[in-house]
Amino acid sequence: MKIIIVIPVYNHSTTLPGLVNGALAVHDDVIVVDDGSTDKSADTLAGLNVHLINHEKNLGKGAAIKTATRAARKLGMTHIVTIDANGRYDSADFHLFAEAVKENADSIIVGRRNFQKSEVPILYRFSRYLANFWFQVQTGVNLSDVRCTFRAYPLAVLENLTLRTRRNSFEVEVLTKAAWAGVALNEVNIYGYFHRLEKHKFNIIFFMDNLRVTLFNFHLTMRSIVPWPHQKIISKDRPEEKISVLHPLQTIKTLLTENTAPRQLAAAGALGVFIGTLPIFGLHNIAILFAASYFRLNKVVALTTSGLCVPPFVPALCIEAGYFMRHGSFLTEISINTLGYQALDRIYEWLIGSLVLAPVFAILVGGIIFLITLFLKKPGEIHFKS
Repeated sequence: MKIIIVIPVYNHSTTLPGLVNGALAVHDDVIVVDDGSTDKSADTLAGLNVHLINHEKNLGKGAAIKTATRAARKLGMTHIVTIDANGRYDSADFHLFAEAVKENADSIIVGRRNFQKSEVPILYRFSRYLANFWFQVQTGVNLSDVRCTFRAYPLAVLENLTLRTRRNSFEVEVLTKAAWAGVALNEVNIYGYFHRLEKHKFNIIFFMDNLRVTLFNFHLTMRSIVPWPHQKIISKDRPEEKISVLHPLQTIKTLLTENTAPRQLAAAGALGVFIGTLPIFGLHNIAILFAASYFRLNKVVALTTSGLCVPPFVPALCIEAGYFMRHGSFLTEISINTLGYQALDRIYEWLIGSLVLAPVFAILVGGIIFLITLFLKKPGEIHFKS
């Protein structure tokens, strides 16, 4: 394993020299990609032993990292560690990533910043929580700080992922698609994070950058809930299976055999029934897909079992349960008065009844699916962790 530090820079001439000197103090190999800076950032590195690459114009941080990836490969490297040039990170923490890479050579290592410091505004803490939440919805992977850009990447991962963005959304894309592709994501605590409030002048470039990241995140979220497998570059369970409209039977088999351990199938079935019981009209499928993505469950099974809750049987049971909790007796009259004029009352009773019956139905269906799949699984396919 050979690691090189990569520092993409755009107009950070005041903080770049100190960061590069600090990086050279802890590691011999450093690449600086000047992404079209207009403040002569590259001139501040005169006399320093770094690999300097210049973009004639600003192409974006993602493009700078891609350029550094190709350069690192030519230099015989296997991993890069990226550090922002804005002075928020301390290059002395590089050794934490180097140690983590030795232990997990095929993983992406993400830094975990210390946000317990009083100078970090609550808005930034909430923003990090929100980013972590949506990342888990998109991938089912729980990370503490997906917005931290102090990271270690295996070059093989960056080279094999299909990465289409080249600006700030690049780091969102690479982490999400790596998780989809089966790449392990690990974290290390970093200690040298210095929060700095940067005042951004509102201009069209700043607005478009933020809009671009927001729209791309929405795209990733929508893609994640589609019950269609993602391309794998690392498969832990079985060789990669092709998905194609030209092979519908193989495609259906792949969809149905994704996350198929007995516990996963039981949980997916329970989830589908639980959400299907709730009176969220027209939103059941969307809610199931989001939840299945969040918990990394089989989307097809979850959607299929929710079909058990279609009207009238399950809604009627929930209404009866809710009516009983409100009035101490069951609803026996079915008329235009009880179902028409009193529709809001029935919906309310459906809601409170579903809160009681949804867990019961979920446990029942999940238990049945677990027993069936456990029975049908071949003995050689069941593995217990020691």
